[in-house]
Amino acid sequence: MKHLVLTGACALDTILTVPAFPAEDAKQRASSLQVRRGGNCPNTLEVLHYLFSSPEQDEIKAHLISALPSPDSPAITKIHSSFGPGSGKIDFTQCLYREGHTEPASSYIIRSLETGSRTVVNYNDLPEMTAEEFKTIADRLLAGSAGDNGEDSWWFHFEGRIPETTLQCIRHIRGAMPTNTTISVECEKPNREGLVELASEADVVFYSSSWAESRGYRSPEACLRGEATSTGATLMLCTWGASGAGMLTRKLGGGDEKDGYIHHSPATLDGTPIKVVDTIGAGDTFIAGVLYASLSSHMDAWSHKAKLAFAVELATSKVQNEGFAHLAAPQL
Repeated sequence: MKHLVLTGACALDTILTVPAFPAEDAKQRASSLQVRRGGNCPNTLEVLHYLFSSPEQDEIKAHLISALPSPDSPAITKIHSSFGPGSGKIDFTQCLYREGHTEPASSYIIRSLETGSRTVVNYNDLPEMTAEEFKTIADRLLAGSAGDNGEDSWWFHFEGRIPETTLQCIRHIRGAMPTNTTISVECEKPNREGLVELASEADVVFYSSSWAESRGYRSPEACLRGEATSTGATLMLCTWGASGAGMLTRKLGGGDEKDGYIHHSPATLDGTPIKVVDTIGAGDTFIAGVLYASLSSHMDAWSHKAKLAFAVELATSKVQNEGFAHLAAPQL
């Protein structure tokens, strides 16, 4: 059994679509309003839910670790059902349900039709997960799989929201979990202290263009080369919006997967023009594509370059449609 454990915030997004981003102190009428579940890891998990076929879902168990309001709050039903039909296969029992809290974390998003960009304001009154809470969950997960002849493999993915807590979580995994464990982290928010330290402990690192630009990089390749000295990760990836994404592979050996080899994949979809409709969750979709390509037995024979191209195409498809429900596994 393969276990995928995603740790990060879960929110309800209120999305206002406007013709153009308003000036300060201006009034403007929105053209539409949506309320839907968000959060980096939940978005990635939803995309994976659509990607994996039923037989594969039987081989891969997905777990979400997130701070949520009280289990009897109205938001919980909405959050659980937001992952689509068949989401009962997702393990929500590891989430931290905060008694006495009825409101989930919230994101208020203004999306501009003029540019396709979005501005996000977050609010969260829920107590954040502590390192001790995570350790208890990780130990419980490991104990629950102890009877499977030791054949389980684990992939822990972290949003990287609170680096000091996440660092303790990663170090606990290294000491407590089996050797067949992969750890990935996101370096997304610009100027967030501690993300470099997280990257140094991970096997796979996802860098956003905004984070890279805040470090003075002007391309995904420059970011990957520059950050390679501060992490021993075997796989490093950097997204760059309409320019696609870059990947650096290390310690993989053989052919074009030699140490320090960089691939780049542009953002195209069968050569057709890209019409941006919804960029919310594009980075989360890219991460889902990489996780799917890494975990799916159908893609074992694919090169890293092909897997990168798949993840970029998936994110490109996502931005041309609302939400994630249109995404599906490739026909292999």
